[in-house]
Amino acid sequence: MVDKDPQHQDHDLVSDAGDEIKSMAKEGLAHPSTKPVLTGAAIGAVAGGILPVVTWPLGLIAGAGYMLYKRVRP
Repeated sequence: MVDKDPQHQDHDLVSDAGDEIKSMAKEGLAHPSTKPVLTGAAIGAVAGGILPVVTWPLGLIAGAGYMLYKRVRP
């Protein structure tokens, strides 16, 4: 059996996410991550509005955060 290191252990998640957010802020909708993150935010907001325990702002943040994570760590 070959021991494999996890693929993304050599990078820091927080700094990578910060760099991605800064790039998205500079480039706007031209950045490839902006549209998926906005879509995730919209889906999260709708889900938060439907679910009885979660409010739409929390759903919006969770959806955007999840999609940002998926863009940084595919």
